[in-house]
Amino acid sequence: MIRQLPTTIVVPTIGRSSLAVTLRALADGVGPSPQEVVIVDDRPSGRPLDPALTDVGPLSLRVVRSGGGGPARARNLGWRLARTPWVSFLDDDVVPDADWRERLADDIDGLTGDVAGTQGRVRVPLPTARRPTDWERSTAGLATARWITADMTYRRSALSAVGGFDERFPRAFREDSDLALRVEATAGRLVVGTRAISHPVRPARYFASVSQQAGNADDMLMRRLHGPRWREAAGAGRGRRRRHVLTTSCGLAAIGLGLSSRPRLGAVAGAGWLAGLVEFTAARVAPGPRTPVEVVRMAVTSTAIPAVATWHTARGLWRHRAAQPWRGLPDLVLFDRDGTLVHDVPYNNDAARVVAVEQAADALSRLRKAGVRVGIITNQSGVASGVISADDLEAVNNRVEQLLGPFDVVEVCPHGRDEGCECRKPAPGMVKRACRTVDVDPSRCVVVGDIGSDVEAAEAAGAVGILVPTPATRVGEIDAARRVCPDLDAAMDTIFGGRW
Repeated sequence: MIRQLPTTIVVPTIGRSSLAVTLRALADGVGPSPQEVVIVDDRPSGRPLDPALTDVGPLSLRVVRSGGGGPARARNLGWRLARTPWVSFLDDDVVPDADWRERLADDIDGLTGDVAGTQGRVRVPLPTARRPTDWERSTAGLATARWITADMTYRRSALSAVGGFDERFPRAFREDSDLALRVEATAGRLVVGTRAISHPVRPARYFASVSQQAGNADDMLMRRLHGPRWREAAGAGRGRRRRHVLTTSCGLAAIGLGLSSRPRLGAVAGAGWLAGLVEFTAARVAPGPRTPVEVVRMAVTSTAIPAVATWHTARGLWRHRAAQPWRGLPDLVLFDRDGTLVHDVPYNNDAARVVAVEQAADALSRLRKAGVRVGIITNQSGVASGVISADDLEAVNNRVEQLLGPFDVVEVCPHGRDEGCECRKPAPGMVKRACRTVDVDPSRCVVVGDIGSDVEAAEAAGAVGILVPTPATRVGEIDAARRVCPDLDAAMDTIFGGRW
């Protein structure tokens, strides 16, 4: 029997040529193969990926599109599509060692149940004939960073428990630390494995160090979510934010005092601004190669960085001032059939009378594209009373699937009202059974229905219920429901907005 890694490998990409190098190294390595490699094309639009990037032979590859949104959203789509107990994340510009797969297998096999994830070791090749540049030193920091998803493997259940990556982090910056802190707080320990990758230094644009300052806004989200000591918990360096704020304040004060005819005080503030820039530039130039080109670049970018960093800090403080803990998407959304997905025809035994609710197809498509599993739970007491035959029920359900499918799970209660079964809504049996079938914790499940018993079944099972009323819904049921949406579109907005 061919041994397989119990993991799905997820690689977000924006179509860089380095993707082919990453996949080729992965394919040519020794050891068991992953069950699947999911390539998530995170470009907002455009033509499909060049087939040459993914033509790597024996690997089982799947390419999906996230529609943009950044690496956090792309990784979330990838792991939600996975059906393996582990999910491994690689960047599209790393080179796994030849024995990476073999060592990953050993890393996973050696883990105890209290371990939720394992990190690979990262090497950043630097030039040997000269000192590294500022950009190269920045990239080299990846070699000592904690829990970076350049090579990180998590239990899928741990990702599900915390809702995956927080998509409010739009860049490949801090979203990995945030995830690790949440996993360690709720799902288990994280350890360092024996496998290794190389992370080459990509060519940098002239003002790349200035653009990087946008990450200061992400730092403010980290502070809001994890408190003022988040850097210590995440193993992140202190940075120079306070110095940048002081330098920028001096510069603004110099301008303001100069305009208000207080030149002496303005000169003092200007001297403070200039001193801050000189100190910062010197600190960046000192360890570098000190070539004329590098020195000029450090001087130019160091002039801009304090103000840009301070602007992004202020922007992040304001934008994330009320940020709440990330919830993410549910793993499973179950729908009532009649009145929610298809128009209610009482005791329908005729597949020709099945008509989809107008917004049902779009709602289901939206969930499937995001990697969320979908299912149906439906009471069909007409079977018990003889109004609906087993063949009629199957034909109607098949028609629903033809119109709106496929579904990951379909649960039917054929019992009458007085039979005392555990599956007829508002009893929780069908919800629990559906969750077991697709291996989802009920707390990560949402049930959408049009009557109170749908919501009651969800809550009794430990899931979340959303009521989408129809003319058949009673006023008391609407008043009793915690979450009420006027239609399926609004219900999807509630789910995708993390308000479920």
